[in-house]
Amino acid sequence: MIRFWNWFTKITAFPVQWLCFRTKIYYEDPAIQKRKIHGAAIIISNHTSVFDYAVWLFVFFSRTLRFQMAEVLFRKKVLGTFLRMLGGIYVNRNVYDFGFIAESEEILRKGGVVGIFPEARLPLKGEERPLPFKTSAAYLALSSGVPVIPVYTDGSYFGLKRARVIVGKPVDVSVFCGENCSDKENMRAVSNGLRNKVIELEKLLYEKTEKQNIRS
Repeated sequence: MIRFWNWFTKITAFPVQWLCFRTKIYYEDPAIQKRKIHGAAIIISNHTSVFDYAVWLFVFFSRTLRFQMAEVLFRKKVLGTFLRMLGGIYVNRNVYDFGFIAESEEILRKGGVVGIFPEARLPLKGEERPLPFKTSAAYLALSSGVPVIPVYTDGSYFGLKRARVIVGKPVDVSVFCGENCSDKENMRAVSNGLRNKVIELEKLLYEKTEKQNIRS
């Protein structure tokens, strides 16, 4: 049923999202990773707006994305019901409950795709972006062994300028781990490594768009 509602939403809302975002997609290495995702994976992204999820929903059109979503999005009954129908993973940041981790692990075990905004909230004005990453993405990647696909969006929605995003190469997070480090230390190292990867994608996107502007 979740897959049905995803396809229904994508097909019916495609013209609307094109008017709102007009997303231009770039790739770190298109020979390795483009829009199509094979098998289980974790998508991580910087967080610029509540509309980031909608952008990734259409960028990775062929897969059903199960994104972890904050409790605030579920407070309005209609929106909360809609997000649950799309497969949103409820995360209550105000309580000590890690049920969302178990749900995410089950999705990955079945070959699905889990999306995470590791910043866990929208940055405030003046804060360094991206914010430090929380460890849920690192924990899931280490426990499941599935690759992490980092992506970056410039957040240019609803304007005359097209939204620009870049899809990175899959990351095996074991490269960030130390043989003699504790689990906690490795999770922090993975989180920092993934954050740095998103920052690298931001710089790469800027380089690609600047070259494109020069050619035009």
